[in-house]
Amino acid sequence: MTDTPHAILGIDFGTTNSVIARAEGGDSHLVPLKAPKGEDPVFRSALCFWEDDGIEVEAGPWAIAEYLDFPGGSRFIQSFKSVAASPVFEHATVFDKRYRFEELGRAFLDRMAARSGGTLDGKAARIVVGRPVEYAGHRPDEALARQRYDAMFARLGAEIHYVYEPLGAAFSYASRITEPATVLVADFGGGTSDFSVVRIAAPGADRRCEPLGHAGVGIAGDRFDQRLIDHLVLPLLGAGGKYRSFDKVLEIPRGYFADFGDWSRLALMRNRKTLAELEKLRRAALDPEAIGRMIAIIEEEQGYRLYDAVGRVKRDLSAAENARFRFEGGGLSIEADVARKDFESWIAPDLARIEQAVDRALTAAGTEAGAIDRVFLTGGTSLMPAIRQMFELRFGGERIATGGELTSIAHGLALIGEQADIGAWAV
Repeated sequence: MTDTPHAILGIDFGTTNSVIARAEGGDSHLVPLKAPKGEDPVFRSALCFWEDDGIEVEAGPWAIAEYLDFPGGSRFIQSFKSVAASPVFEHATVFDKRYRFEELGRAFLDRMAARSGGTLDGKAARIVVGRPVEYAGHRPDEALARQRYDAMFARLGAEIHYVYEPLGAAFSYASRITEPATVLVADFGGGTSDFSVVRIAAPGADRRCEPLGHAGVGIAGDRFDQRLIDHLVLPLLGAGGKYRSFDKVLEIPRGYFADFGDWSRLALMRNRKTLAELEKLRRAALDPEAIGRMIAIIEEEQGYRLYDAVGRVKRDLSAAENARFRFEGGGLSIEADVARKDFESWIAPDLARIEQAVDRALTAAGTEAGAIDRVFLTGGTSLMPAIRQMFELRFGGERIATGGELTSIAHGLALIGEQADIGAWAV
């Protein structure tokens, strides 16, 4: 399958997964991407590097396959979108080579293109790329993120437009309804939770969707993962412990544990400087074995296995009141029961900040909860019971709509690409 030079694409470049859709005459279709076993339109936003007469790289499910084949000799990087707006992030060091964000991004797009059956081979005339309303990270720099995105997506050789991700989901949802409605779109991804209030007109209207207001917060699935790590893993790796410094006993700096619990930063801890600091800390720690376990997990590249274990228990807690967390690696073996009520208490402050972002979106739109006709929940994290309950309590279960959690944004972005007034949507 190949594209003509007039092809219009929508790309949902997500923290966890990425998806491509192609617009065709008012409709859109997902682009199948080759995977180790068949095809799948959902492509994991991850990279795996290894050395073989130079540095080799794979992306998506192929990156996971390469990592699982040779974890100790690889570098697995995921959730790297989370550092797009970070002024602190300058580069990732992989086998002594430094990669800026845009270089990681281009490597990802190159490998994605190789699996796209020609769709991303420079033949598209227009590509609409989703972006969060609010970028992840501490004091995110939106201008810096735009600069990095421009450098990343320039390799596709097309006219590039950026559109808020929940607006893409709104266009997708509009194709499912036949009556006018004021819709709150809530997009819950890996790095951010973004909200748009949109007025959807009846089919056949000159302008089907009109954005009214937006808001977002850099809290989503990865932050919830971090809460699980905080409670189940980090206490066994020295968090809250102490170390000796001359004649004083001090608390171990929290920064190491914050980095360890952040998927975008964990893989980057495997560098000489950080490992040397941790080894020095291990020798001074009152519990050196705990710090030794952290070092082993980093050195043995166990980050993806930990991610997989955390994701599994989080999914299990969406289906049951209790789940079992299991992880083994780097000399650490954990088996622990987790109750959904405990997990929800751990993420309660995060849920409160998400609800505040919903309030800001309604305020920006000049409307109130009672004026919302439909609430469309999308993104993988929207499947969590606590998220669903938040909106049911606020808006009523009868107004909640779901579907296409991993693909709705790409569908809508492609449809936006067909609009004559695309400048009205782009940011």
